[in-house]
Amino acid sequence: MVHKVQGVVARSKGAPVTLETILVPDPGPGEALVDILTSGVCHTDLHYQQGGISDDFPFLLGHEATGVVSAVGPDVTEVAPGDRVILNWRAVCGECRACRRGKPEYCFNTHNATQKMTLEDGTELSPALGIGAFIEKTLVAAGQCTKVDPEADAAAVGLLGCGVMAGLGAAINTGKVSRGDSVAVIGCGGVGTAAIAGAALAGATTIIAVDIDAKKLERARTLGATHVVDSSTADPVEAIQALTGGFGADVVIDAVGRPETYRQAFYARDLAGTVVLVGVPTPEMTLELPLLDVFGRGGSLKSSWYGDCLPSRDFPMLVSLYRQGRLDLDAFVSERIGIHQIEEAFAKMQQGAVLRSVVEL
Repeated sequence: MVHKVQGVVARSKGAPVTLETILVPDPGPGEALVDILTSGVCHTDLHYQQGGISDDFPFLLGHEATGVVSAVGPDVTEVAPGDRVILNWRAVCGECRACRRGKPEYCFNTHNATQKMTLEDGTELSPALGIGAFIEKTLVAAGQCTKVDPEADAAAVGLLGCGVMAGLGAAINTGKVSRGDSVAVIGCGGVGTAAIAGAALAGATTIIAVDIDAKKLERARTLGATHVVDSSTADPVEAIQALTGGFGADVVIDAVGRPETYRQAFYARDLAGTVVLVGVPTPEMTLELPLLDVFGRGGSLKSSWYGDCLPSRDFPMLVSLYRQGRLDLDAFVSERIGIHQIEEAFAKMQQGAVLRSVVEL
């Protein structure tokens, strides 16, 4: 059976997105059909529309999503029809060298659904991050579905599917922030603000938010920042050192992903401290650092891909903390919108006016 549903498509580079009729097949082996409830509007979707990820147009946008499984293919045991799930773009294989050495969060062979969703004329779609969630129903690999508490607000917990998980994980999983640590986060958009919340959750006692936008800094305070630095008027390295006894922070997270912010993060950490890069650089960016400084300062320089998360481990745990009132995911939902409002949401995101616009279907 083929399902005719409405979905948001980017047909060509930079063109406005369009609401189209999409043909979605029933799930085959290892696949699941999911009725989408919510999907956050993420910078990654905008990058797809702008051709910044690949030129494999047309794209079915959306990936930061929750839904309810409506059908599964043969041999699927992870989920069943009726399960509330958060979708993820890291369906681990269980067989690659990372999985075999007990580190499935670094799986080198993640996979997606085999069958293709298409336009009515048969044109195959490229779903964003193998999901494609700005749609009424989507087809994914069953391993991309993580079962969670059905009582949790779908709009809030769905953000764990990408941006919020990236930030939380950068602090908790990659940076290994622990009780009493000092942490600085450069860039207070959705991912950076989530890193601040993650540092607070892990027990950091000094949490420094750095940005050029006063509104973002004030928002960061509400989610755990103990100090803020406006880097449009102050040198962030000097400010972070001043707030940490002249030494620098134990962990500095670059949530921007530019050479200048990475250098700031590198020099703003304490000796033997950790730098975490979670902001995504563009292909042409390069970095130059004195090798003697890299050697002499010690510590760790890490990149954080998807917050080094393992969805089956992290999503249920974080949803539980949310349900207990210990993790304020509601604060990341700036507005709830319809599926026809994606272009307006892109504009607000580029202006820094929202943490997340969430499409409700």
